[in-house]
Amino acid sequence: MVNHPITARWPAQNPAAIQLYSLPTPNGIKASAMLEETGLAYEAHPVLILQGDQMTPEFLSLNPNNKIPALIDPKGPKGQQIELFESGAILIYLAEKSGTLLSDDPIERLHTLQWLMWQMGGVGPMFGQFGFFHKFAGKDMDDKLPFERYRDESIRLLNVLEKHLSDKTYMVGQAYSIADLSIWPWVQTLNVFYEAGEVLAMDTRPATAAWLSRCLERPASQAAINIPPRG
Repeated sequence: MVNHPITARWPAQNPAAIQLYSLPTPNGIKASAMLEETGLAYEAHPVLILQGDQMTPEFLSLNPNNKIPALIDPKGPKGQQIELFESGAILIYLAEKSGTLLSDDPIERLHTLQWLMWQMGGVGPMFGQFGFFHKFAGKDMDDKLPFERYRDESIRLLNVLEKHLSDKTYMVGQAYSIADLSIWPWVQTLNVFYEAGEVLAMDTRPATAAWLSRCLERPASQAAINIPPRG
């Protein structure tokens, strides 16, 4: 049974299930998509970041870094409750718990983790900053150097992705994995939410487009883009 101060603000309806605190941002989608892929029982609680939910004492008691997603598994390792934040750590944990989307083969496993870290260290931060300077408050700055810096780095990363996928079905071998699951929400966000397809010449990367389509066809992916509801 889940036992944590965050439940004072987001009560658990099923205290035996995994509790996810999130929103369908690219990082949030990663956690909900993974939970959907695993079939594990979970509840999703919306953390309304535009209303400051992530800064409340209850949320900070779970994630002192005030970012989504975060989760609690009351049936963690050795049957003990575990609390986790950082989407990459959540993906690895859920993959290991469920035996899903992370190969047992040591080389394939390491290559999967390699691309997961590439997303965490490059794609997420760079695409996120690009989005700020392309669509949000940063677009009104007179100094266009920050926009150009993040635009060019996003293009570089997209070129890395396109080259890598040119002869592959998925990021590692022929099997969908947490590497794919970590990357596609960010690529989808460039196209849809940031409306940056033209700026980033997204239509010049056919391998990436075909891969993204395969990822989005998965029922778990389709469900995750609306979990939890934005309210």
